[in-house]
Amino acid sequence: MKKSQKSTLKGSIVIILLLVVIVGYYYYLSNKEKEKEEQNPKITAVQEVLMRNLESNYPPTPREVVKYYSEITKCFYNEECTDGELEQLADKADQLFDTELAEHNDWGGYMISLRSEIDDFKENQILISTYIISSSVDVEYFEDDGYEFARLHCIYTLKQGNAKQDIDEVFLLRKDENKHWKIYGWDNASNVNPQ
Repeated sequence: MKKSQKSTLKGSIVIILLLVVIVGYYYYLSNKEKEKEEQNPKITAVQEVLMRNLESNYPPTPREVVKYYSEITKCFYNEECTDGELEQLADKADQLFDTELAEHNDWGGYMISLRSEIDDFKENQILISTYIISSSVDVEYFEDDGYEFARLHCIYTLKQGNAKQDIDEVFLLRKDENKHWKIYGWDNASNVNPQ
């Protein structure tokens, strides 16, 4: 009887030690994950868009310009931005605009209009769920008055609750003196005459 009590006692001690080791290991892994998260915080969509340096990493094609502009636009309407982030995003968008378009819109008026549109989207709970840009082969290139132009479509899908609506925008881009494609303007496809 004494021998079986010793065996039971040893077995209990082994089980308790195993449980302590398992709980300790679990605690170690949990804290290790927290440390990783603290060392590598998640980057928000706004921060990711703002990290792009357009001086050294300007989008090389009309499609890429419209893609980056669309990412900025999604941040405007879908994300919660501080006033500083909103102005930085607007500045990034402004850097994509052709000089004529940028000169046509004064900064103060642009920011007032932008904030008003963002407020309207948020009040009506409208989000840009996706966008689809014309494929490379569907980009129309042409010359006019000594300038190179590109025309392409971008279809934005707006979501309000369960309802979805597609908006087809036609973008016109012009190549500048630095060989960068800049947004010259855009309009709803229904307002654009086919060329």
